Amino acid sequence: MAEIRVMREDLLPPKEPPRRHLISIGDLERADVERLLGTARSFERSLERELKKLPTLRGKTVVNVFYESSTRTSSSFELAAKRLSADTMSIKSTGSSVDKGESLKDTALTLGAYDPDVIVIRHPQIGAPQLVARYTGAHIVNAGDGKHQHPTQALLDLYTISEELGRIEGLHVAIVGDVLHSRVARSNIQALALMGARVTLVGPPPLIPRGIEAMGCEVSYEIDAIKAADVVYVLRMQQERMAEGANYVPSLREYTARWGVTPERLRPGQKVMHPGPMNRGVEIDPVVADAADALIERQVRSGLVVRMAVLYDLLTHGPVGVQAAALHEIGAA
Repeated sequence: MAEIRVMREDLLPPKEPPRRHLISIGDLERADVERLLGTARSFERSLERELKKLPTLRGKTVVNVFYESSTRTSSSFELAAKRLSADTMSIKSTGSSVDKGESLKDTALTLGAYDPDVIVIRHPQIGAPQLVARYTGAHIVNAGDGKHQHPTQALLDLYTISEELGRIEGLHVAIVGDVLHSRVARSNIQALALMGARVTLVGPPPLIPRGIEAMGCEVSYEIDAIKAADVVYVLRMQQERMAEGANYVPSLREYTARWGVTPERLRPGQKVMHPGPMNRGVEIDPVVADAADALIERQVRSGLVVRMAVLYDLLTHGPVGVQAAALHEIGAA
């Protein structure tokens, strides 16, 4: 009888690494954030060349699925994939089978049949990215799920602050406005705390969630609190997420009068940010939005390179390989 030999474990071929997703800032450690920001920095240098396209993700497929309106996020993800030479497909719920009643599960199964490498999804329901991850073999990037998380927005905000102020640790960031309905606020609180910044939430009591201090932030209901901050991060009133008939503030006019960010409420040198879209004259004065210290346009530019870094990071194995390969390709170009 033939002798049966058992192969030692260290001689077995390497196992396929587990699928990696970016669904929440809670998925990241500080080293992950530093790696992503470093890779984004490398990609930003590549965009200074005349030929901006890199061969990095040639042969990969990125599918963008947006169930909610978007300009900045959807366009930057699509352009990020194209700048890395990936094939892209963009799907919006309007005009798709969703209009005919198709469930998210069936949409995910349909998309999974095309064997995409990455699915970027925005959806009004919390937990939608996890469901798509369950029914496809793709890497999933959460581009916003309800009022839960928007991790790439937080990363691009960190990148913007770091590039403009030279650091994140030790800075004081005031987040002003409708925190209750804001996925951007939740992701930024987590991200800023992870990187050692101090966060103060400012707004009307009904728009500040109870117990949110447990996330590692402070709360103030007075607009004067923003004067102590290095960065003032302005949020819009998300009326599309508010229950019909709910009155969180007496009126938009009163909200503007009490919590709007105006030049008189800022001190010289304070940086101002906004995730967009802005409602000029409501949460932010047009003079503030267009001032030299406003980083709003810089945030849009940061979104491209940060999302390039996220796509690249998900489709490579190990932090060393990510940065080394990025630097090699950019340097050789």
